[in-house]
Amino acid sequence: MQVLKSMVVVAALVSAAAGADKRDLGRETLAPGDGWGSFSTGTTGGAAADDDHVYVVHDRQGLVAALANRSATPKIIQVEGTIDANVDDDGRPLTCDDYARNGYSLDAFLAAYDPAVWGRVPPSGPLEAARVASQQAQQERVRIRIGSNTTIVGLGKSALVRGAWLDARDADNVVIRNVTFRDTHDCFPQWSPTDGSQGNWNALYDAVSLRNTTHVWVDHNDFADVETADEGLPTYFGRLFQVHDGHLDITNASDLVTVSWNRFTDHDKVMLIGSSDSGSTAAGDRGKLRVTLHHNLFENVGQRTPRVRFGKVHVYNNLYDVKKVPSYVYSWGVGIESQIYAESNLFQTDQEIAPADLIARFNGTAIHESGTNVGGPADKDLVDVLAAYNAANDPHLSGDVGWAATLFTTIDPTRRVLPAVRSRAGPMEW
Repeated sequence: MQVLKSMVVVAALVSAAAGADKRDLGRETLAPGDGWGSFSTGTTGGAAADDDHVYVVHDRQGLVAALANRSATPKIIQVEGTIDANVDDDGRPLTCDDYARNGYSLDAFLAAYDPAVWGRVPPSGPLEAARVASQQAQQERVRIRIGSNTTIVGLGKSALVRGAWLDARDADNVVIRNVTFRDTHDCFPQWSPTDGSQGNWNALYDAVSLRNTTHVWVDHNDFADVETADEGLPTYFGRLFQVHDGHLDITNASDLVTVSWNRFTDHDKVMLIGSSDSGSTAAGDRGKLRVTLHHNLFENVGQRTPRVRFGKVHVYNNLYDVKKVPSYVYSWGVGIESQIYAESNLFQTDQEIAPADLIARFNGTAIHESGTNVGGPADKDLVDVLAAYNAANDPHLSGDVGWAATLFTTIDPTRRVLPAVRSRAGPMEW
């Protein structure tokens, strides 16, 4: 009997110890020195929330209610199960047809604005107005606004947000962790006949957008298009009917952001940092858009990993798997006055993608690049990607970006990036 009592006591102590050691991702804050998000006051999200402001949400209505109209009160919002943004107030699914307004139909739109009929000028008139009204109707459903001092965290590895646009605008101190984001899509993309030589369909809605928002930590999430993947989309006017914008866009003077240990897959335009080259935008963006990207997986993606304007962006220890990607364009976009500091990143490519293809210039003049591994498991496979770019392009890019990254915890040797990111990026069980 005494032995049995002793076993019960030991079991209780072990259980209590396990409970004490159990992580609470919602209360965790960004570690000191972990990228730009840790600078100045750091990023804590809603970690200071009292018990009355810790929520478990299971649907769109619950998520919107917990966010309390962008309240700045510290709050932790735990996502359990699947939240679908394209539903009505009673949780019934909504289709693209349900958002159509003022007689809009895609068939009518295509007939009216076919370049062979309409010409290569932007659409106008009642049908274009109906498209805009329909798009706004969907936006009212899928756009979910995030206020200051907020943590959104997935419970376990199965928390999923589908079809939503999480929009942090004019906010400070936001944490988004451990959530799977799927299929954010625009039912009513804009036809832009003068975008490029052939025109393009341009969509709204990012899975997550940061606009004029500071001190942000985006960590251990998973972003992908599955049911709305590009390969399943139709072609109209000779161009892909693109219903996606960005996975994660950081624009409009946002600042001090750390993006770590995420998976970004099966998408075209992944991450835009800085929204415009214009003089009015530059006045607000200069000195802002400081972002750190580390230990993220970019797989089967086309471009913008990231594309940068103005910002000082530290890009290190990321894994780029761009093998057999027909839509591949580039990885690092050097935009106007951008100052990308890239080090110890690993690329898995095929023979179709040369080191020079990894960089694209968009009115920028410089990028620091070092320790880049292209196509091999060992440090002997390091490639001077900037030199390869300059050998193939004119004008050349400088390697002097005017600053050196100092806000980081540990930069792994490039050879360790593959196993670390493959095993640890994305949502965690907790």
